Amino acid sequence: MKDNELTSRWPVPELADLPADLRERILEVQAKAGFVPNVFLALAHRPAEWRAFMAYHDALLVKDTGSLTKGEREMIITTTSAANHCLYCVVAHGAILRIHEKKPLVADQVAINHRKADITPRQRAMLDFAMKVCQHSHEVDDADFSALRPHGFSDDDIWDIAAITAFFGLSNRLANVSGMRPNDEFYLMGRVPRSKG
Repeated sequence: MKDNELTSRWPVPELADLPADLRERILEVQAKAGFVPNVFLALAHRPAEWRAFMAYHDALLVKDTGSLTKGEREMIITTTSAANHCLYCVVAHGAILRIHEKKPLVADQVAINHRKADITPRQRAMLDFAMKVCQHSHEVDDADFSALRPHGFSDDDIWDIAAITAFFGLSNRLANVSGMRPNDEFYLMGRVPRSKG
């Protein structure tokens, strides 16, 4: 079985054949991480959608506004991706979560049952809301907003929780349908000390 067959059910283009902007972004990620996450390649066969996907990803996750930490954003992704049975996102974002939170056990805990995880009451309330958006968004009402307010969440924060959950619902479904597999490198990230040298 070829490596690209493990990445997607659709054709995976060669890096050299990609439009320059996609190739540059992928090479930047490779330089920073030491490998190319499979999601970048699996979605690259449709460049216009890849650009839109990455733009919304960045708008939600690469920003300095709102009270959600980078770790909390990854916590939302890991928890709701587990509910959507998305192996790729649980493994990949679980790795990023472990790194941001500096807790090697947290990703496994929130993926299985966030209510029993070693997280703060604020984070538990955040994930309760995210899971409701993930599984029962048609039932969200004012009481759900009221439950978040004592934890310091603003209207913009609540939008962020919902938008991250919704965006990764899309991502989870694309990953599942395409057969996208997580890179092996993700499994140990944040679990064992990184080698220096």
